[in-house]
Amino acid sequence: MKGFIGKYIRKDIGLKHPSGGEHSNQTRIIVVGSLLACFTTILQSAGMFGGIGFLISALSTLPILLGTFLSYRMGSLSYISAFLLILFIQPSEFFVYPFTTGLLGISMGFSIRFFKKGIFATLFSGLTLTLGILIILYIIRFPVLGPTISTKIDVNTILIILIFSTVYSWVWLKLSFFVIKRVNWLWRK
Repeated sequence: MKGFIGKYIRKDIGLKHPSGGEHSNQTRIIVVGSLLACFTTILQSAGMFGGIGFLISALSTLPILLGTFLSYRMGSLSYISAFLLILFIQPSEFFVYPFTTGLLGISMGFSIRFFKKGIFATLFSGLTLTLGILIILYIIRFPVLGPTISTKIDVNTILIILIFSTVYSWVWLKLSFFVIKRVNWLWRK
């Protein structure tokens, strides 16, 4: 499995910007990053509809992941811009986005580019998501997991969150490979 993720890195799969250069210019980073932030905000705000909206809301990780995969600067721009948009459009998601879906997108995009093995990317992203949820739950004391989960520190809850976050990150890793292949196909056309 050595180098499993390496073939998906931009330089290895030939992901080049339409201008023909390996690196995009500042304007392209700003424009694409802003579009990704808008998509993220729309997807994250879907949670207000409940039910299917929560599933749609979970997809807000994808634009941030793609932005970070293409460029660390673009991912950071998208993450911060989406955070500010969510603050004004859907304030109830103010605590949820930066520590869960947004953080997972940044950490997964980073780990796909930085680590060369899928297991390390999954573990890093799972640990990052766990820490984000624990910060919301135990430091901010916001009941992100619903009213049935106490905001008092419980080892069993922490272990369940860690296991869930790791499995969730693994699913996102597989989904991100699928999407990255499609983006690569579109980028080459």
